[in-house]
Amino acid sequence: MTAETTIDARKNCRGVGCPMNLVYAKVELAALTPGQVLEIILDDGPPVHNVPASAEKEGHTILGRRRLEDGAWSVLIRKSENG
Repeated sequence: MTAETTIDARKNCRGVGCPMNLVYAKVELAALTPGQVLEIILDDGPPVHNVPASAEKEGHTILGRRRLEDGAWSVLIRKSENG
């Protein structure tokens, strides 16, 4: 993640289990235009692995992951040009 990255939408999924965090990520990404960036906050464990993997399978780009002070993770996802 770089300081130049503009975050266009944020979704806090702390405490949200699979598969609902995947659903929330898909809904948020669907609302963005291609090239925009979603920051999603996820719990440690399966969510921080499953959500980015699912987004990549759909053609989106993971710009980075950063562990937060409370143990959750911030993940930046750029929506694919193909929507």
